[in-house]
Amino acid sequence: MNRAFAPATIARPNRLWAADITYVRTWEGWLYLAVILDCFSRRVIGWAMADHLRTELVLDALGMAVWQRKPGAGAGVVHHSDHGCQYTSLAFGRELQDSGLLPSMGSVGDAYDNAVAESFFATLKCELLYRRSWPRREEARRAIFDFIEAWYNPRRRHSTLGYVSPATYERQHYREQAVA
Repeated sequence: MNRAFAPATIARPNRLWAADITYVRTWEGWLYLAVILDCFSRRVIGWAMADHLRTELVLDALGMAVWQRKPGAGAGVVHHSDHGCQYTSLAFGRELQDSGLLPSMGSVGDAYDNAVAESFFATLKCELLYRRSWPRREEARRAIFDFIEAWYNPRRRHSTLGYVSPATYERQHYREQAVA
């Protein structure tokens, strides 16, 4: 997609998805968060958390995204990620193919290729994770769930979206399509 990740360059939802994994420090050890965002609206459409970095983590996030968006074969949805071993695994590649998604990976070592997901993680860390310590993974899990589902998707405003939330941006798009 030649780094065309700005909402203005993506005509509709379910055209380009960006995926990545981040680490969350807790006193019990690491909690890993895998997310998939729709680049059209910056909405988190799939996410999963675990105490491991096995492929199942990204498969769970993908499963949620596919269940929520139901892209179907031939929809032309591009799934973009880095070259992490979870995304290059045979199991993940098979799941992309079975879901009708087109794989895309950035250049090795190029953080700009996945800037949409990295931007979400920066927001999550600044607005939630770095504001306190997390004694237990379960506390971090609940807070991340609330951040994504009760704040980020439905209410957090984005300058790239004209200062509306991802959910509002998508609703506006579908309203405009219904009128057209």
